[in-house]
Order: sequence, then structure tokens, then C-alpha cells
Amino acid sequence: MNSLIFGILSIFRGQIQGISIKDIDVSFFLEKISQIQESIGTLAMQDGPIASAHVVLLAAGVVVFLGVAGEGFFKKTGIPDVAFLMILGVIIGPVLGIIQPEAVIQVVPYFAALALIIIMFDGGLNLDIKNMIRTAHFAFTLAILGFILSVVLVTLGAHYVLSWYWLDSILLGSIVGGSSSAIVFGLVRNIRISEDAKSMLSFESALTDILSTIVAFILFEAILAGHFDIQTLEETLGRAIVVGLVLGFGVGIPWMYVSTKLANAQHGYMLTLGILFVLFFLANSFGESGALTALVFGLMLGNKSHLAKVLRFKLPKIEMDDPTHNQLTFLVRSFFFVFVGLMASFGQIEYVVFGVLITIAIYYGRTIIGKITLTKRFSQLDRQGTYVMIPRGLAAAVLATYPITMGLPNAEAYPQIVFFIILSSVIITTIGLGKTKSIPPPESVEGGFIKPPEDSQNSK
Repeated sequence: MNSLIFGILSIFRGQIQGISIKDIDVSFFLEKISQIQESIGTLAMQDGPIASAHVVLLAAGVVVFLGVAGEGFFKKTGIPDVAFLMILGVIIGPVLGIIQPEAVIQVVPYFAALALIIIMFDGGLNLDIKNMIRTAHFAFTLAILGFILSVVLVTLGAHYVLSWYWLDSILLGSIVGGSSSAIVFGLVRNIRISEDAKSMLSFESALTDILSTIVAFILFEAILAGHFDIQTLEETLGRAIVVGLVLGFGVGIPWMYVSTKLANAQHGYMLTLGILFVLFFLANSFGESGALTALVFGLMLGNKSHLAKVLRFKLPKIEMDDPTHNQLTFLVRSFFFVFVGLMASFGQIEYVVFGVLITIAIYYGRTIIGKITLTKRFSQLDRQGTYVMIPRGLAAAVLATYPITMGLPNAEAYPQIVFFIILSSVIITTIGLGKTKSIPPPESVEGGFIKPPEDSQNSK
């Protein structure tokens, strides 16, 4: 790869030398190209896990630039920027070696926890509680059935194709069991489906993120202990849900009032972030991963105008869009998907093939579950959008890093397989959503969502 880069730069330099344009001094450009060649050569010969500071900062600058460009590209085309960011991670990691895998592993626990907190909190902030309640039963059905089917498909594949033990196979299935709220929240804002369908898909992705996280952590402990039983699963799952709801509601409700009082304070958002970190610590201390707590806490703050009316207390003027939070979420999200690419490995072709084929199986399974779950209340446009909404992302990427830090069997395989599942699922979702553009929306004030029969009768 380095020789290829040297060759390209040499050709480019030779072409510049052949240019003869009056009043243009190309010596400066030739000198800079030579410096770039020398920098790459030095980088290739380094023994440390991380390149020099200025090279890492260059990589960080490229990440930010591509993150911004990717968001703009996504708004124009509907193609998620996740794939671009992951590929960038592959380039600066496995390909060019700017950051070595051992350096990535050292920061995995810290960055993974931060990413999980911020993205789940952001998901709660952007959920409309009124629309969520209207479609909650559809979201719950899609989440539970979809998660179970995905776990079963991946488990059977890992056990019989990769010859993994059952517990390891179930763990892999739970890691990639649900769609990514980090991607779904962004996608539904830019497609033509109804508001109710958007709310349903957003809530479903948040539920599966939480379900994947809780079940995966239970299985982490089971693998380390060497045994697993259903009673432990029920107790741990029940405790995690109770802790998440109690902490999220218990702190979220009073803090949504306090946060409005601090709306114009210089460090108001930083205080909210501090509370979120403390909640994450408490949730982990009491047996919850922190995902549900962060989501519920964000839900309280994102819907405080509506909840204030329900709880019958007055709030000061509410500013819903916090630029500091938006920028922080953008940075964490962009860097994490690059981070996933850094851990990619192409050493074992069976992991590549397995990841792609299992994603295709998940897509067909999702289609079947969608047809079973969605009634005629939903338009063809809503249904087709639901069938292809299978992107795996942040939760899967975060959870795939934990086996390495815990020293579990097949630890190095999890990030590799999950990387290709995420990439394949994003590609399938992108292609599927592109095809839905040819489906005309129904003539209804509700958008793609058809009014229930009783509503239609009442309107007559």
C-alpha cells in the first residue's frame, strides 16, 4: 500500500514537472509532495501504536470534514454517512497504519461508554412521546419479534457454520439483534413516510438498542461464569429495566424543571451532561448498563413541554435545540464509526462472507415480521420503509468491543464480523429506501399512515 502511494505521488510530481506555465512557480508544490512522501515513509517504519501528534490531528481533521460532508450528502441523497466514516477508519487504521489495533483496544472501554451515553441520550431527546404512545404496540411487536428472529438466525449460523459454542453464538446474535437508533433517527427525518411510522421505527430502534445491550451484558457474565440459566436472565433483565426507569424518571422529571431555569446559564448544558454521567455510574452500580437510563432521562428533557402540562406545573420558556449538544453528538457519532473501522480486519475471509450472508438473512426475516406485524392501517410506503429498516450500528459496534477487554473466547472475531454486518445492513437499507422513492404517498392528511377505520367513521 505504501509503495502504491509512493508511486501515485511520484507520477503526480512528474506530471507537474512537465508543466510549463509562465509566472507559476511549481517548486513549492514539488517540495510539499516530497515532504508528504517522507512523512508516509516515516510513518510506515514507526514501531509505536500511534503516529506522531500532527499526523493524528490530521486524521481527526479529516474525520470532522468527512462527517460534515457526509451529513450534507445524506440530506441530499438519503445515503447514510456511516459507511464513509467506517471506510475512513479502515484506511487510517488497517491500511495506512496511522493508528494500530493495540492503541484502539486501550481506549475501547472509555470511548465505548461515552458513545453509548451520548447517543442514547440524544435518541430520547428526539423521541416525541405523543407519537410514541400512539404506535407503541407496533414498535414493541417489531422490536421483540425482530430481535428474537435475528438472534436465532445469527446463533444458528455461528454455531453450525463457524463452529462456535452455543453461548458465544447467542452473544453474537444479541450484539447484532436490533437496528441502530443512531442511524434510524437520522434516516427517518429525511424520508417521506408518515410521522407515526417515523415514531414507530425510532422507538423500535431505541428498544432494540437497549434490549441488545442488556442481554449482551447478561451473556458476558454468563460466559465468564461458564453457565447460564433462564432465571438469571429474567432477574437481571427485570432489575435492569426497573433501575433504568426509576433513575431515568426519578432524576429526569425534577431535572427537566431545573434545566429550564438554567437555560440561559453559561454552563447549563454541561451540568446536564454531568448529571447524565452520574446517572450512568449509578445505573452500572445497580446492575443496569446505563443505556435505558440515558434514554429515559433524554425522553424527559426532550418532552418537558408536554410533560409539564400533564404534571400541572409551569415551566419557563423552553429552548429545545441546544447547539452544544448537537455538536457533541455529531463529534461522538462521527469518531465512533471511524473507531469501528479502525478495528476492522480482513484476515479471515469466512468472517466477511458470514457477515454479508447473515445480514441478507436478517433482511428477509425482517420482511416477514413486518408483513405479520403491520396492518392495513399502514400504507405501502410505510410498510416498504419498515421492511428495509435494518441498519446495525452504534450499539452493535460498542458491544463488539467488550469481548476483547474481557478476554472472552473468539474476542478478536466479534469486531470483524460485526463490522461487515453493519456495513452490509447499511447498504441494504440504503438501496431499499432508494427504491421506496418510486412509491407515491397516499392521499391522506396523515401522510403515509392510513387513519383507523373508527376514525374514518367518526369523521363521516
